[in-house]
Amino acid sequence: MTDSGTASRSVWSAPVLVVYLAGFVQGLVLVSFPAVSTVLKQTHGFTDAQYGAIFLPQVAFAVAGAVGGGTLAKRLGLRRLLVWALLANCVSMALLATTAWLPASLAFPAVLAGTAALGLGFGLLGAPINAYPPILFPGKPDSALVAVHTLIGLGLSTGPLIASQFNASGLWMGFPILLAALTVALAAWVQGTDLPVEEGAAEDDRKEAAGEAGPLTAPLFWMFGAIAVLYAFAEGTFANWATIYLHEAKGLSEATGNLAISVFWAAMVVGRLTVSALVARIPSAVIWPVLPALMIAGFLLMPLADSATTGIGLFALAGIACSAFFPLTIALISQAFPRHVAWVSSMMIAALMIGVGAGSFIIGALRQVLSMEDLYILSALYPLAVLVLAIPVLRSRRRRAAGQPASAVAE
Repeated sequence: MTDSGTASRSVWSAPVLVVYLAGFVQGLVLVSFPAVSTVLKQTHGFTDAQYGAIFLPQVAFAVAGAVGGGTLAKRLGLRRLLVWALLANCVSMALLATTAWLPASLAFPAVLAGTAALGLGFGLLGAPINAYPPILFPGKPDSALVAVHTLIGLGLSTGPLIASQFNASGLWMGFPILLAALTVALAAWVQGTDLPVEEGAAEDDRKEAAGEAGPLTAPLFWMFGAIAVLYAFAEGTFANWATIYLHEAKGLSEATGNLAISVFWAAMVVGRLTVSALVARIPSAVIWPVLPALMIAGFLLMPLADSATTGIGLFALAGIACSAFFPLTIALISQAFPRHVAWVSSMMIAALMIGVGAGSFIIGALRQVLSMEDLYILSALYPLAVLVLAIPVLRSRRRRAAGQPASAVAE
């Protein structure tokens, strides 16, 4: 893969390798706490309520990191922000590993601090990990962006497999120690790598100093934010309740439920790989609205999951439907606000995490009064609302393509 710009860049060049490897490692780190959850509960006697609470700091600090990261990217630069994100992930993994030698009274606070650091690292990573791929491959920006999210998904899907080997050996702390070492090594590599500078950054600063309005004043920006939150509702409903739905509501084995969620994540990786190839031939704006339509189909068909085959197949469909929607959303908002790529991509990460946190609360509350079948059918409203919001977003894109002033359609 090479640029179509003035200079080509090999996929094996140091800037490309370090950015894309950072995406893969971030996926591994994101799944680290769930991957050792059973060991943590058994070792320290964490209750279900305590285990559920450990992810609250992660969501809160991910939002804070994303919001702050968008501004810090301008002040510090993308490379330094990437270093900070990797070091925050290192702190998170170090804290997780040290709980192996801590008493239960100290282990729980250490885990809370660890998930907070993980959330901060993920939030800070939003700007560089979404801004660098289009800069590195300006001729194929959408493919480049989907590819880095594919690697994040690959990390999410392979992390539990690696962790299981450490868990089986009785040395579960080896997994976070390995990740801590990887993040430190990557941070040092990033620091020593000549990464490109985001184009238009100086012009953006000049315009802001002159008082020109930014994305916050544009209705289009808030539409994208709402779309990201709604998407998080949909993905979380599919992913977080798969095992409970198939096992408790449909009477299938717990192993079937666990396999279904593994297939969901694997399908997301396959879907992202497929879309990263397709966007080289089909405009991303054509593929983008197809995915929420598939989500609607997945939600409406989910009550038909009365066997292992249909249940796993429907979660595979859900994984493909969710696969590339979020990275394509970032690609589209980056095209709408080309002078604010780092900032708007960070805001999309913040919106995603807000949706993850709020969605988990909403589904948990509704489950007290609705069956899981009803909840899945009702959840079809999330992607339906996304499609409604997509209409003005795509109309705005067509206006920009027709050559209307940016102020008329985006800023």
